[in-house]
Amino acid sequence: MARQPPPPSVHAAILLCLLSLSGAIEIPMDPSIQNELSQPPTITKQSVKDHIVDPRDNILIECEAKGNPAPSFHWTRNSRFFNIAKDPRVSMRRKSGTLVIDFRSGGRPEEYEGEYQCFARNKFGTALSNRIRLQVSKSPLWPKENLDPVVVQEGAPLTLQCNPPPGLPSPVIFWMSSSMEPITQDKRVSQGHNGDLYFSNVMLQDMQTDYSCNARFHFTHTIQQKNAFTLKVLTNNPYNDSSLRNHPDMYSARGVAERTPSFMYPQGTASSQMVLRGTDLLLECIASGVPTPDIAWYKKGGDLPSDKAKFENFNKALRITNVSEEDSGEYFCLASNKMGSIRHTISVRVKAAPYWLDEPKNLILAPGEDGRLVCRANGNPKPTVQWMVNGEPLQSAPPNPNREVAGDTIIFRDTQISSRAVYQCNTSNEHGYLLANAFVSVLDVPPRMLSPRNQLIRVILYNRTRLDCPFFGSPIPTLRWFKNGQGSNLDGGNYHVYENGSLEIKMIRKEDQGIYTCVATNILGKAENQVRLEVKDPTRIYRMPEDQVAKRGTTVQLECRVKHDPSLKLTVSWLKDDEPLYIGNRMKKEDDSLTIFGVAERDQGSYTCVASTELDQDLAKAYLTVLADQATPTNRLAALPKGRPDRPRDLELTDLAERSVRLTWIPGDDNNSPITDYVVQFEEDQFQPGVWHDHSKFPGSVNSAILQLSPYVNYQFRVIAINEVGSSHPSLPSERYRTSGAPPESNPADVKGEGTRKNNMEITWTPMNATSAFGPNLRYIVKWRRRETRETWNNATVWGSRYVVGQTPVYVPYEIRVQAENDFGKGPEPDTVIGYSGEDYPRAAPTDVKIRVLNSTAISLQWNRVYPDTVQGQLREYRAYYWRESSLLKNLWVSQKRQQASFPGDRPRGVVSRLFPYSNYKLEMVVVNGRGDGPRSETKEFTTPEGVPSAPRRFRVRQPNLETINLEWDHPEHPNGILIGYTLKYVAFNGTKLGKQIVENFSPNQTKFTMQRADPVSRYRFTLSARTQVGSGEAVTEESPAPPNEATPTAAPPTLPPTTVSVTGVVSSTDATATAATTEATTVPTIPSVAPTTMATTTVATTTTTAATTMERPPTTTSETKMPESGPRAEEEEAQVPKS
Repeated sequence: MARQPPPPSVHAAILLCLLSLSGAIEIPMDPSIQNELSQPPTITKQSVKDHIVDPRDNILIECEAKGNPAPSFHWTRNSRFFNIAKDPRVSMRRKSGTLVIDFRSGGRPEEYEGEYQCFARNKFGTALSNRIRLQVSKSPLWPKENLDPVVVQEGAPLTLQCNPPPGLPSPVIFWMSSSMEPITQDKRVSQGHNGDLYFSNVMLQDMQTDYSCNARFHFTHTIQQKNAFTLKVLTNNPYNDSSLRNHPDMYSARGVAERTPSFMYPQGTASSQMVLRGTDLLLECIASGVPTPDIAWYKKGGDLPSDKAKFENFNKALRITNVSEEDSGEYFCLASNKMGSIRHTISVRVKAAPYWLDEPKNLILAPGEDGRLVCRANGNPKPTVQWMVNGEPLQSAPPNPNREVAGDTIIFRDTQISSRAVYQCNTSNEHGYLLANAFVSVLDVPPRMLSPRNQLIRVILYNRTRLDCPFFGSPIPTLRWFKNGQGSNLDGGNYHVYENGSLEIKMIRKEDQGIYTCVATNILGKAENQVRLEVKDPTRIYRMPEDQVAKRGTTVQLECRVKHDPSLKLTVSWLKDDEPLYIGNRMKKEDDSLTIFGVAERDQGSYTCVASTELDQDLAKAYLTVLADQATPTNRLAALPKGRPDRPRDLELTDLAERSVRLTWIPGDDNNSPITDYVVQFEEDQFQPGVWHDHSKFPGSVNSAILQLSPYVNYQFRVIAINEVGSSHPSLPSERYRTSGAPPESNPADVKGEGTRKNNMEITWTPMNATSAFGPNLRYIVKWRRRETRETWNNATVWGSRYVVGQTPVYVPYEIRVQAENDFGKGPEPDTVIGYSGEDYPRAAPTDVKIRVLNSTAISLQWNRVYPDTVQGQLREYRAYYWRESSLLKNLWVSQKRQQASFPGDRPRGVVSRLFPYSNYKLEMVVVNGRGDGPRSETKEFTTPEGVPSAPRRFRVRQPNLETINLEWDHPEHPNGILIGYTLKYVAFNGTKLGKQIVENFSPNQTKFTMQRADPVSRYRFTLSARTQVGSGEAVTEESPAPPNEATPTAAPPTLPPTTVSVTGVVSSTDATATAATTEATTVPTIPSVAPTTMATTTVATTTTTAATTMERPPTTTSETKMPESGPRAEEEEAQVPKS
């Protein structure tokens, strides 16, 4: 028996918002307040900046605005007042600024081209639209020309120029034959972005058609066709044998000379291209050659952005979408065939029209308050900022002592009613401009309550609750709470008042029941509202179901007795294995128990009693174990062959009710194996006709059952019998039975809201099936609004399973509801789900990046975290980009490939490891959200100290005879510093007996060593390592070859007589540090039957080394590197570094 704690109760509360932002006031969405308060104009709708119109239609230039009082409108054309009254063709829509230019009675639309700007004015200020450039669409005719046949040698390149007439907007170009058959394009023949048709090499088959360039114009939907080109191909093989097209060497078979590639477009070896941020970059390379060249694209110093780059036109074009500053650099295309290759380098510069960092927002203040308007934009080149007020330059406006301009910010101090106006910020550079309106409104409003009066809040005893009281006023009122109309202000102890005025009661007691009054006060007056709080007893299961063990076929009763508040409606339900329990005809559910008759093995599992009211619930769980029979009596059927049962037959529907029906069937033969179960399936003909679904399952002793049905489903049933051998074939279907419709009783599941772009949110859900639709024309009412605001719900009706909300701010939370509806009505009130709009790239970089070198392969990083409002999404991680600039060893080439280290979460420090010792590095930091990287921080430089080297490479031990052993090795792959020498340790061994270890030290240029062995029986174990000033690095161990008789060793005596070995050093021709002669005398055990012998010499050989160019990989070593005592603190976790 187990008891689960109840979930936290759902605390009813009244919404409250005391809206303030940097001292500013936000006007509630309440229509009564919106209509009462005075407001300067705000532009709500306008035409696009580049407005191209169809000359066949009337011209419409949109301008809508709101304000109180309603604004009036006027226009300028080419910066001069546009007098609408003087032109009979021009009118303005009622209660709107939208211009309508009517050409039904004649006139030329081209006469009205120009730059228009709309002004919306009321007594509190003037708002401006963008400058709207009006242009009339043009589709000029193709100039007539007579084209001579184009004569070309087979295998030569060819360009057929299109030169379409300059339309507005530009026409879509495509090539066809004069009989309107499309021209087949491939990597040999293709159309360039400029509209020309390029042949990398001409073949004889190209004469089989002619070639006409076609231009399709957007507005008129007309296609103009240029006179067709006719080709005449000169060839050495006049027979156009189609079988040669698939010949493995088609060109040689036709006698066409092969040649290396050359570029047809662009010309030369280098070019440059400028692209604006946020647009698409299109790079194109078209090459000639025989065979037809292949085109490949690369970016110097990095990889192509895989998430944005795609190849077009048979790899001849590279398109990078949504270009950002990091896409600048040098790209090159490589054209290659078997004869050779050429490349063309394109230098890409990314510029940017102005884009907002901080767009100015409307500012609503109370008299005497301070505030500011901020207008920050970025671009390349850096945009300039110009402030205007009511459409006039700020410098020509009347002076205002309460206003101060500081670059991109206007500061207001001690504002008064006279300070109301509309300010414009215009930020521009050579690539474009941004214009924003923001009004300053000064309000003087006494407090007023926004919620219904005398609301009732019910809460469970000992829970936490929060009472809210939405209000509005200017200046912003203060809010106080009182209980039962008396006593002092409630704050402290069991009460806590938040900054926004909400009253939280930390633990509800019986004595907290009563009437609570909230009072809002400012200098203009006060307003109050009341909330009645009722405290209810919790729901508790005081007699819980107990774990039970039952034999198959017996009866089991699970108790569940509940105590609850009598004023609340109690519902008791059961779960089996945490899923809703289907109460079949073998089960009986009462208010305080669940009884199971004829227990079967499938009844085994956990049973949970759920006692719930509208405010809380309690759970209790027990486990039922079912024992099988001890022995099964034998019968005459045991010896007979068993088979699957025959299908049930003669299905009949009776007891037809609105939500149920009785299904009866005749069992088929069980074929000597008793039927254990029947599965009833259904099919409906509206959502998934022909697809059968499981409806319910019944024991094998049953052949009639009541089926519970859903509304508005045209049912058809069939039955499958099951025994221990398997399942029968399905029965023939029953007759159909349609239930009547009803409103849905549930809503779609898995409701989510996620941004797919920075300015949208996609709402998705799992659509409901036929048995939950309950009626015809199933649809979904989608509602959304910004979280924690008082704005009204937006809604849309959707017949699918997704809806995209556009024009959303970047990464803000939304409340989302999706409610099912059919023609009979709406489903229950849906749950509220929190979703988020799309993310944008972070705006700021980590600052004050500090680097501390921990050891030769690791550094500690510390930085200042970015402000949360600059992340513009969910902060995934901080990321360090670092690269190796150079090695401190001369003449050592290093890879400068960028690597990255990730530090998940919002943390201010981390560790970067697996660095190369003795190297110069550079490092940049970024912050990363779900959209991608933010801007890079200032580049930092650091140097890693020397480390220990890796193991010497290719350590070889050779034994040319029984008297000498030759050792050779190569320098370490990773010196990790300046090598100062090698250390060789070796020891003689015979079976399990070891001699004394001998140590040899060699110069850094020495890579050979020859040793005279003392006897033919002992073997030697050699261990070699390289050294830097830091110490010895990873060692490599080899053993001398085994002598022929080692397979049958003889017992070795316990001691061996000494053998003296003299080592003579040899001076290297390139290393003056080597000593002329070095002698070390060491003792080596030998077999006692051999007399002590003094070896005269042991030859030491050196090699002359030259500077080698080596590409290094990150060093690995088996030696332990000790961290400095001043290493990173415990919380400095090592970064997650991708393996290179």
